[in-house]
Amino acid sequence: MKEKITFSSIDEYISTFSPEVQEILQKLREVIKESAPDAKEKISYAMPTFEQHGNLVHFAAFKNHIGFYPAPDGINEFQDEVAEYHSSKGTLQFPLGKPIPYELIGRIVKYRVARNLEKAKAKRAGKK
Repeated sequence: MKEKITFSSIDEYISTFSPEVQEILQKLREVIKESAPDAKEKISYAMPTFEQHGNLVHFAAFKNHIGFYPAPDGINEFQDEVAEYHSSKGTLQFPLGKPIPYELIGRIVKYRVARNLEKAKAKRAGKK
């Protein structure tokens, strides 16, 4: 049985890739931080994750693409703009060797922050 690799930080995760992929992952991380300045970084599901009132987004590098996981609502809201990328329920795949849509990613992250804040407010209102 293959031993599962675990990472203690996003820096450690990124350090395991080639310099070209590290550059993409660092830029992706910066875009997410700029779009969600109050979000906390962690590793979840063995992937870099940002959370703010719950998970916002995850990302990961694979052999031929960068996986970006903004939850289904983060994809549905931007359906037309993400149509050119391979996607499934809560996943977008950005092929390596093609430009990564950082500006779009930033808007998706901002949307996810707003959704999580709405949910958190609704939850608090329901408890009063």
